[in-house]
Amino acid sequence: MARSNKPIVWGPFAAGGTLTAFLTPVLILLTLLAALGHAPDLLAYDRLHAFVGHWLAKTVVAGVVFLSLWSAAHRLRITCYDLGLRADTAVATIVYAGALGGTGAALLYLARI
Repeated sequence: MARSNKPIVWGPFAAGGTLTAFLTPVLILLTLLAALGHAPDLLAYDRLHAFVGHWLAKTVVAGVVFLSLWSAAHRLRITCYDLGLRADTAVATIVYAGALGGTGAALLYLARI
């Protein structure tokens, strides 16, 4: 039986999709509360900056960013294929490179904190 690299792609896709599904509504709610001036004191800039300054929090944030971007990239790749764009290798290269580039940008930003 031939070996497939699909688990390498589908694993982070599934993890990112699940993580994004749980975190996105919470982030929308917190952003709405902050915009209306009702953000809890725990979410003040100074406290969040201190929290993300810790190496473990940086690792978690980088993991969340990577998994979310990978999930979005894989979903975009499958959507392009479903819409008739059959250059799968080129599309995969572009979308996954974008996800890795976004993760790299997040890592650079987190390193500056």
